[in-house]
Amino acid sequence: MRKLLTGALVASAAISGSPALAASGPFFSLHNTDFIVLLAFLLFIAVLIYFKVPGLLGGMLDKRAEGIRSELDEARSIREDAQKLLASYERKQQEVKDQAERIVAHAKEEAQLAADAAKKDIEVSIARRLAAAEDRIASAQAAAVKDVRDRAATVAVAAAREVFARQMTAQDADRMIDDAISTVGAKLH
Repeated sequence: MRKLLTGALVASAAISGSPALAASGPFFSLHNTDFIVLLAFLLFIAVLIYFKVPGLLGGMLDKRAEGIRSELDEARSIREDAQKLLASYERKQQEVKDQAERIVAHAKEEAQLAADAAKKDIEVSIARRLAAAEDRIASAQAAAVKDVRDRAATVAVAAAREVFARQMTAQDADRMIDDAISTVGAKLH
């Protein structure tokens, strides 16, 4: 068919001759250029219709439109999935952020409780150490007072012995010994 179309075009060009000759004469003549162009155009349209080119072009355009439509649908679907995924990630991020805030708040509470407990423990420890120090001071003071009393008693006994030894006679000593023996005897019985 293509050979036929090519042959028709070559024949019409050969018949027409030169363009100056083709324009002269009546309109429905092979010598008229406008008529030849009209015939060639009509023949071209007939060949296109015979080979179903408009249907092929329409089919190709429909197929292309369907491809574009399916790509748009797929892109829309992917976009919706991406939006869902983004919303999911944002929700998870918010949950993680809330959980982190709760953990920080809980850690602060625990740190405050631990600090309060440590403060109380330190206060108790200081009070215990102060009490122990006061007990040691009181014990040392009592020991010092006892030591002072013991020395005072020792000094007083020594001084009294000396005074009694100077002032006492043998008779007074015997009488004191007898009184002591009688006192001890009375207390024992």
